[in-house]
Amino acid sequence: MSEPRILETQAEWRAGDVADESIWTEHVSEAEVRELEAAMRHAQGVSQDLLDIDRAAFPLPNLSKRLAVIERELIDGRGFVLIRGLPRERYSQAEMELLYWGIGMHLGRPWPQNKHGHLLGDVTDQGKSGHEADSRGNEIGGALPFPYHSDGSDLVGLMCLQVAKRGGLSTVANAVAIHNDLVRQDAALAAALYEPQPYDFRGEQPAGARSWYQMPVFTEHAGRLFVRYIRPYILASQRHADAPRISPLAEEAMRRVDAMTHDPSYNVFMDFRPGDIQFVNNYHVLHARTTYEDDRAAGLVRHLKRLWLETEVLTERPAMFRNNISTHWGRNRTVSRLAAR
Repeated sequence: MSEPRILETQAEWRAGDVADESIWTEHVSEAEVRELEAAMRHAQGVSQDLLDIDRAAFPLPNLSKRLAVIERELIDGRGFVLIRGLPRERYSQAEMELLYWGIGMHLGRPWPQNKHGHLLGDVTDQGKSGHEADSRGNEIGGALPFPYHSDGSDLVGLMCLQVAKRGGLSTVANAVAIHNDLVRQDAALAAALYEPQPYDFRGEQPAGARSWYQMPVFTEHAGRLFVRYIRPYILASQRHADAPRISPLAEEAMRRVDAMTHDPSYNVFMDFRPGDIQFVNNYHVLHARTTYEDDRAAGLVRHLKRLWLETEVLTERPAMFRNNISTHWGRNRTVSRLAAR
């Protein structure tokens, strides 16, 4: 490939640029809450099946304009947002899920998150330590931090239903700035991550298929940067004898990227409150979380709902970043229904 180049500087920020939370926090007004509730009641009259609810069935005549601005900022600008002000205490979990789903439908089309076809997922301790061959990040408990990574869609959304007893901060890192600084500092390392890297399928491959796949960490397409980085899955691929070995240069480059993600100059930390909704551009912003401790007896169990979305603002993608609903993940359309505990 040609020498890697600096890309999308308009989306390149440092922590100091976004230190003021008001820059990235969108507060929902009481009038907008009423509009959302009216849309929810309308949707409930259309169908009791959340998966039947599309944008038309969740009408937001005023708030939709604001969401369109947010969507554009996610794709072409800062790449992350926190929507605050949805009153969790007013609504049941099912109502919160419908409100979140309806907002999501105004930002994109749902994207399956796993082999079960979950279009609305759960992020909470599901008894996995992270060491199991089939464990995924949304299932792992809070004893260990989950490292910076990107998910398999244009946008990822997280809505907070309940916080933990302590900890569980959400944190994001600017992948555009990390990419561009790596190009500036050591183009050879950046180039190594434009080469395909092996990823473990975590047991979710099609029947009879190999247990790993390949994707570059960095991809340039139509002048845009696309990032896919899940370091634990790359490392886990090496348990498969037929998977390509990670080259020494790629390993060095990933170690550099890992160090950069933990450099505070690239980070923003968010302390979720119940009702908060975060959306992130997966190609420009990596996300992670700190350790946390639940208290089940007190009902303090960290519980988020997750959406993966395909945005209409992004009109061109490399083939490997497309929402291919014909795969085994896309043939099922289901909702994860874990109860808040």
